[in-house]
Amino acid sequence: MKLNRMLVLALFGSATLAVSLATAAETATVATPLTPNKQAKRAPWQERFTLGPGDELGITLAGTNDAQRVQVVIGPDGRIGYLEAQNVMAAGLTVDELRLALDNALTNFYIAPRTMVAPMAYKSKRVIVMGAVVNGGVFPMDRPTSVIEAVARAGGLETGVYQRSTVELADLSRSFLVRNGERVPVDFEKLFQQGDLSQNAALEPGDYLYIGSAAANEIYVLGQVGDPGVLAYASKPTVMSAIAGRGGFSGKAFKSRVLVVRGSLNKPQTFVVDVSDILAGKAPDFKLQQKDIVYVSVNPWLKAADVLDTAARAFIQSMTVTATSLNVGPFIKSPWIK
Repeated sequence: MKLNRMLVLALFGSATLAVSLATAAETATVATPLTPNKQAKRAPWQERFTLGPGDELGITLAGTNDAQRVQVVIGPDGRIGYLEAQNVMAAGLTVDELRLALDNALTNFYIAPRTMVAPMAYKSKRVIVMGAVVNGGVFPMDRPTSVIEAVARAGGLETGVYQRSTVELADLSRSFLVRNGERVPVDFEKLFQQGDLSQNAALEPGDYLYIGSAAANEIYVLGQVGDPGVLAYASKPTVMSAIAGRGGFSGKAFKSRVLVVRGSLNKPQTFVVDVSDILAGKAPDFKLQQKDIVYVSVNPWLKAADVLDTAARAFIQSMTVTATSLNVGPFIKSPWIK
């Protein structure tokens, strides 16, 4: 609950928020700022800050009185038009590189043209915040942003009322940050529950931040089943009933062993279920708990570690598709924190 105050205060200025953080992190030996350290090495995207579709520019041609445009928007194809310079590629260029490209394009129409390009609004660089936040969505990244600031921008963690008390509805153990197809090592429990600001990672354009829901009453049946996805938690669910509830085994399923993953993404607990013994009556069906991941592999395996990463990719992919209602493809490469 400590960082609930910080999330609110983040909306009213970094100075006030920094004071709150100092109080929240009483056990910390070194204060850590909410925003990325200005003295720290900048990320590659900051070293060469490029333009993209949706960015708004103000462009002026020096020496003319009527050639100024207050707003030129980079189109979905990444191109802009200015005076006689049409279909000039702007996406992927810095402001200075775009200025030179416009000068070259106008050379045939003006003597020694010199354009001036001023960014009006950056909208191409965005982060996605979904899950148990008040107002999830896509947010423009117009300045350096940390995990806490992104959550604050989404209205903070979702809360509810239980027995007249306000409680958080976020499942921090099932929250994750994905960048360039890989899970970024952020321990959300340490960050939001313990005030460990070393976990307050600086975000980069294209990052996907998902906050799990504590209210989720479901099981995730993934992999080689007829209809992989979320299954509502029913009375006394088991591995076999869960698989049957999602269409049974697919034709390519490795049926001998099924992996069950339980608990935190940072410290998952795994169970290997021998389906052959269950079907032969040699072992009882495995009882499931809320939020268990049931994963059926396509290839034979012996140890849980052999398929743990694959199961995690399937889970994160499922949560991404469910939250965004978009089939964004199998982009998760390294889901577990080693």
